[in-house]
Amino acid sequence: MKTDLAYETDEQRWAAVQARDAAADGHFVYAVRTTGVYCPPSAGSRLPKRENVEFFDSAQAAEAAGYRCSRHPSKDQSSAAAERAALVARACRLIEASDTPPSLEELAAQVGKSPFHFHRLFKAETGLTPKAYSSAARARRLRKELSSPNTSITDAIYDSGFNSNSRFYEASGQLLGMRARDYRAGGAGAVIRFAVGQCSLGAILVAQSQRGICAILLGEDPEQLLRDLQDQFPKAELIGCDAKFEQLIARVVGFVENPSIGLHLPLDVQGTAFQQRVWRALCEIPSGATASYTEIADRIGSPKAVRAVAQACASNHLAVAIPCHRVVRRNGDLAGYRWGVERKRELLRREAQD
Repeated sequence: MKTDLAYETDEQRWAAVQARDAAADGHFVYAVRTTGVYCPPSAGSRLPKRENVEFFDSAQAAEAAGYRCSRHPSKDQSSAAAERAALVARACRLIEASDTPPSLEELAAQVGKSPFHFHRLFKAETGLTPKAYSSAARARRLRKELSSPNTSITDAIYDSGFNSNSRFYEASGQLLGMRARDYRAGGAGAVIRFAVGQCSLGAILVAQSQRGICAILLGEDPEQLLRDLQDQFPKAELIGCDAKFEQLIARVVGFVENPSIGLHLPLDVQGTAFQQRVWRALCEIPSGATASYTEIADRIGSPKAVRAVAQACASNHLAVAIPCHRVVRRNGDLAGYRWGVERKRELLRREAQD
């Protein structure tokens, strides 16, 4: 980034930091050696000692030097963030109140933004595209309608915003994970194939629905893993599978033993819109790296939802495939893990070696 002459020297930049000069934002950032963070000149955080400060022309340069962004935004940044959040919240309410999913152009016009800008803003704030959020809202409405014994399936389809039965049946597998009448029956009729094996971390159960891998469970007791699967799919038909299916479990075990090979299998990820935002963020953590619950909450645009992020991690049924083991406390300590902290430690050790 080209530096303005008014902020060319370190002395000029330090004077701007002392004055919390908002006009200097965008020209440079300052980093604090003792805390490892960088800030814009107008940041409202406590001023550091001059000898602990160094300057960079851009945030990217500071991050390349090993600094991380401060969690104390300037007043202007806070105001802009609140404005963005309010705009996206308004768009979410418009989506949820619409009888049929509004188009990107319609939503953008309602909030006074261009479609391109609105799409980027919405995804940055929610972790979902407007279309994906609309699908999740429609699925939530559909589940509610189907849960009512007084509503016919046809009425539920139209009340959820589908303008024809054919459009609904094209999307029903993705929205519900099963046929509408099977969902109304509490999952009865769904077929889950599974197999149990052993890996260096203990017993492992892999289950597959019609859409993809729906469970990877780890533990000491194979029978307990099967009970956990039954609890997850209480009315589905569970089928213990043959040697051919066990080839699939061998691929999963291979991935557990050597994470660097990757797991290239279709997944049946079933969760709320918020859970899917968290799980998508987890999948973006590189192998060998970690992130804190607070950082994940920031990445999905919900900085106050740290506890909800932890709950979403605990609700993950796809061990390793959705890498909740890569989430740690802010101080780097290992937090709880659904399948045991020692397994979490071992998974991280293996990834660090790759």
